[in-house]
Amino acid sequence: MCIKKLLTLTVALALLTSCGTGDKGELVGVKGKKWHPEKPYGMSLIPGGAFIMGKSDDDLAGVKDAPTKTVTVRAFYMDETEVTNSEYRQFVEWVRDSTIRTNLAEMADLEGKEPGNGDIGEFAYKDVKPEEEMTPYEKYMFENYEGEIRKLNTDIDLIFDTSEYPDELYAEVMDNMYLPLEESYNGQRTWDVKQFKFQYTTMDIQTAAKYRELSRSDVIEQEEIEVYPDTTVWIRDFAYSYNEPMHNDYFWHDAYSDYPVVGVTWKQAQAFCQWRTLNKNAYQKERGKQHVNRFRLPSEAEWEYAARGGLQGATFPWGGPYAINDRGCFMANFKPLRGDYAADQALYTVEADAFEPNDYNLYNMAGNVSEWVMSSYDPASYEYSSTVNPSVNDTENERKVVRGGSWKDVAYFLQVSSRDYEYADSARSYIGFRTVQDYMGTEVTKNASKRRR
Repeated sequence: MCIKKLLTLTVALALLTSCGTGDKGELVGVKGKKWHPEKPYGMSLIPGGAFIMGKSDDDLAGVKDAPTKTVTVRAFYMDETEVTNSEYRQFVEWVRDSTIRTNLAEMADLEGKEPGNGDIGEFAYKDVKPEEEMTPYEKYMFENYEGEIRKLNTDIDLIFDTSEYPDELYAEVMDNMYLPLEESYNGQRTWDVKQFKFQYTTMDIQTAAKYRELSRSDVIEQEEIEVYPDTTVWIRDFAYSYNEPMHNDYFWHDAYSDYPVVGVTWKQAQAFCQWRTLNKNAYQKERGKQHVNRFRLPSEAEWEYAARGGLQGATFPWGGPYAINDRGCFMANFKPLRGDYAADQALYTVEADAFEPNDYNLYNMAGNVSEWVMSSYDPASYEYSSTVNPSVNDTENERKVVRGGSWKDVAYFLQVSSRDYEYADSARSYIGFRTVQDYMGTEVTKNASKRRR
């Protein structure tokens, strides 16, 4: 009897509580923040839709590798250009500066230095303060996680001018970031780029969905990637060829800032996507905004769909079937004729926004540099992949698909349906990448393009 009275009282209290919420007892849902789609900087919205993916029947060799099939992809944003040297340098410098700040904070911690004295202590961890000044949350986290989540002090600028180093401890930390003096030449001391490592965590959602008995920790993966591009690709890719100027200048010199980054492995491209997501969402969090979807490499189907620019059955992003226009001008940067690299007015790469974009405002989807995509290469993948948002990325398969052809390729590889591959840990002077981001919602399709936002 007492239990029944208690239940009745509980229900009554719940009903009285709901009366004060303004919902009049109706199912109105949880009210969140107002949200409006925001086009990411430098990206174009690719409306979802269906297309015929693969080679035409008259390409007897290619049709075995890429047989035609109708597939549908959801809407997504895509970089209008390949990721440039300047954009990738932003990533490299972020990793470099974070590494330096961590080393400075560790040294300050080791030597017991604190802010306020104008020395290395100015770069101490931000959470170094008396226990009585900590919030309950800070105290709990510091005691239970032993300082593993300590925050770097990014409020003070790093000092790179040796004449302005604040003390010898700062000088020691900075000295260790450079190659030894005996490894310097031409009077230039260079960074030890092997220390530029980006650490991040991912979740293998595909495995988690397939094996439901696994715990969350079983599908969490820790990655640590050296982020500096391999500039020696300009030498290694071409035996008996003088390409040292490209090796020396291409990545870091401002003359090439707007050119596509090369010498980046598939794994480094993945790391860049993780960093770009982290960097953007840190900004969103500071301003109380909702997070954005992660940046990632496109699937093979997404890449081909975007490259076609809405043209069904086209050979190239501009249509085709020729790689020159009606005025005899080449439509992309590739190896035309019988190896006359300069015939298209470019010997190596060109600016990322060179030549005309396709109808989705995407530049150089054919030529300039080939592009990493998320998919693993399997000659038979078109036979068994899904027809809706097809994606085949086998973690055990190190062969990753590259698309679009490059400055050193013949026109065949510029075709939107041509497939090629490279190993995930390989870097080349003719392979770069661009990123995509999922569109929030599904209503934007090519059949209803007027509803784009």
